[in-house]
Amino acid sequence: MARFDIIGKRKIWYAISSLLIIASLFFMVNRGFNMGIDFTGGTIMDLRFEKAVNINDVRAVLNEYNLSNSTIQLSGESSSSTESENVMIRTVDLEEQERKEVMAGLTDKLGAYQVLREEKVGATMGTELIMNAIYATIISWLLIIAYVSYRFEFKFGISAVLGLVHNVIIVLGAFALTQRQIDSSFVAALLTIIGYSINDTIVIFDRIRENLKLHFRKNGDIVELVNTSIYQTMTRSIYTVSTVLFATFALYFFGGDTTKDFAFALLIGFFCGAYTSIFIASPLWVTFRRYSDKKRLAKRMADTGK
Repeated sequence: MARFDIIGKRKIWYAISSLLIIASLFFMVNRGFNMGIDFTGGTIMDLRFEKAVNINDVRAVLNEYNLSNSTIQLSGESSSSTESENVMIRTVDLEEQERKEVMAGLTDKLGAYQVLREEKVGATMGTELIMNAIYATIISWLLIIAYVSYRFEFKFGISAVLGLVHNVIIVLGAFALTQRQIDSSFVAALLTIIGYSINDTIVIFDRIRENLKLHFRKNGDIVELVNTSIYQTMTRSIYTVSTVLFATFALYFFGGDTTKDFAFALLIGFFCGAYTSIFIASPLWVTFRRYSDKKRLAKRMADTGK
């Protein structure tokens, strides 16, 4: 049965990805990001209730004041995973009147409590830490290029990292479009996506390298070879991404409000990672390889002419 020519249609995948990247950049510039309290600072309310309260009941009260993204932490010797007398709420920066309304709502719905602490706090992830995270990401990409170049070749390393950049931009664009909150868990999600995506890409690249050694001959069809390599690893890629997506969907739908944004980032990133490994990274390597071969041939012909 004839197989679909993935590499031969690479200009289509380039066009699709270009549109996605342009749209992502547009949303990032025009809509911006909904930065969470980890980046912007906020208000802490540390409360001790007379009776143990359920974390879902606390969140339900906060939802009435559009504070669904607040962080709720239970503590104390008698606390469980869902109930406790001691509750610490970290939410966006609230004015005095807003804090009074929220605290009055907690009293009405959950009962009396003692205020242990009530204060405004600064961002836990300031500008310096954000820049350090960006520098660390860039350095990791450079190290990936170096390692992949050592194990494979430089064109493989560049193709792999361009695929990672592609995935990160699309995830950022999705968050700008949906205005989901970006907090410390989002940074963790991006790092997870990068690790997953490079793993799937390396599997395909490794098969391409093996086929180059075993089957490729002078003047052979590089497009057919890469197509063959992709289809040889396709079953493994489908099984892997399906298993990961099942777990991530479960986290998104059953993990609660605090994990939804994290799981959403993973869902977008894992889909992009699977797409990029097959339709972007591998075709990019073919494009770079053909460009390199043309330059080498042109230089040879120039030298022969002399």
